[in-house]
Amino acid sequence: MIRSMTAYAGGERVTPWGTLGCELRSVNHRFLEVGTRLPEELRALEPQLRERIASRLSRGKLDLVMRLRAPEAAANLQVDEALLGQLGRLAHRLTSDFPNLQVSFTDLLQLPGVTRGAATDAAALQLEALALLDQVLDGFVEAREREGGKLSAAISERVDGIERIASEVRTLIPAIRAGQRAKLAARLADLPHPVDPGRAEQELVLWLQKLDVDEELDRRGSHIVEIRRVLKQREPVGRRLDFLLQEFNREANTLGSKSVDSRTSNAAVELKVLIDQIREQVQNIE
Repeated sequence: MIRSMTAYAGGERVTPWGTLGCELRSVNHRFLEVGTRLPEELRALEPQLRERIASRLSRGKLDLVMRLRAPEAAANLQVDEALLGQLGRLAHRLTSDFPNLQVSFTDLLQLPGVTRGAATDAAALQLEALALLDQVLDGFVEAREREGGKLSAAISERVDGIERIASEVRTLIPAIRAGQRAKLAARLADLPHPVDPGRAEQELVLWLQKLDVDEELDRRGSHIVEIRRVLKQREPVGRRLDFLLQEFNREANTLGSKSVDSRTSNAAVELKVLIDQIREQVQNIE
């Protein structure tokens, strides 16, 4: 099943050092680009977190956010009284100089280094973070696949429309050729001097060859088969679909340029509309 590049997943994990939270969100992007926001305790883990993500995903602009929320009631909470005193005196001076500035005791306690809980086991916390990321990645990939299923259905519906239009054009071709033959014969008959029948037939064949779109219709048929096959694959297929759409668009342009009938001209326009709609969906596929 194809995957969308837009998704969100999150989760939490309770550890001896607090509740560890993780969020992953992504939007479409040509390549894989990962931005991170990590607590100080997990900064050293960033390369491993990026590798973990790259092993599961190939495209998308991702934001990884991890937070460590300390236990609400920590019996062994310690306060650096010397630092708190320095900050308190600084706050007093600032509020004297700037009366509108408000600094509470709670604000001071939340500043880095003022309070500290139990010593953190860095290695154990990192293992917890990696396990949590794996859990969130599972949900994230599932979300991408669910959204990818919707995109696949929307694309398949439009591919069916392209196939229907191509089939209609193919049924029109014999009548269009016959009509062009009759028009050319009428023009030749109106000429003041007779035209050699063999030469006239040769010119007619050359003219009809220039208008022939059988090759484009055959290629379109094979590309329709290919796009349906690609939509069933599990690996990233966004770039392959981009290529197929370029081929679809080229064939629609050729059909329009060779058209001598309003029905095939309208068909070329309808094809380009459907192709543009598919392109909008494909831009979000991994």
